[in-house]
Amino acid sequence: MCCSSFLKIVMFIFNGSIFLAGVCILALGVWVKVDSGSLLGLLQTVDGAPAGLSQLANVAYLLIAVGAVLLFIGFLGCCGAVRESRCMLLTFFSIMLIIFLVEVAGAVVLLVFKDVAEQILDHLEDEVQTSIKDEYGGNNSFTSLWDATMKEFKCCGYKSYRDFNGSVFYNDSGRHLYPVACCNQTVLVCNTDEAHGSMIDGCFTKLLQLIEENAVVIAAVALGIAALEIAAMVVSMVLYKNIGHKA
Repeated sequence: MCCSSFLKIVMFIFNGSIFLAGVCILALGVWVKVDSGSLLGLLQTVDGAPAGLSQLANVAYLLIAVGAVLLFIGFLGCCGAVRESRCMLLTFFSIMLIIFLVEVAGAVVLLVFKDVAEQILDHLEDEVQTSIKDEYGGNNSFTSLWDATMKEFKCCGYKSYRDFNGSVFYNDSGRHLYPVACCNQTVLVCNTDEAHGSMIDGCFTKLLQLIEENAVVIAAVALGIAALEIAAMVVSMVLYKNIGHKA
């Protein structure tokens, strides 16, 4: 009885941790979706964008789905332990095993995807620069989207301020000016000298940093969750066996 009670407590601790981890992953997925939406939406408007680019946005949906499943799993494990239900414990173990295998595969994909993402984004350079020259300053929605993206990520152009050379905005200004995001906040008129001296990173660099930072965070969280999941599966099987002996 004492051992059984101890295992129930352990089960609560493990599943409580899994439940909280699910909340964290769900929140991270929502953040990735909201925070990176503008830049990803901008890149997807580029003519000739590779189909693989859409996978950047799908990562957010994957995180949200995994977080929701972990919330359900944590709840299921707690109920199975309290009610001493062999069916619920077996279901818990089976789902946990599937999730564990998916997470291992996902972690490998994320580590590989970091290099793939850089290749995809680098391939887009010519198309994005052409779009900027043709649309920025002439297409209001395109211009607003770029302005919002550069403001949010504190970046300028795709690779640098030079991407705006020859654009409608650059030519129409008469003085060959650049968007205000391409200069330091203290600069009133963003001309070539000020833009060059400000050294604002391109949005390509910022997006790569976002992907790399999120990949590291996701991999670290996944490793922690995997350890908890293995322990939870072991405890659930021990409880399953003990309940069977009582019956």
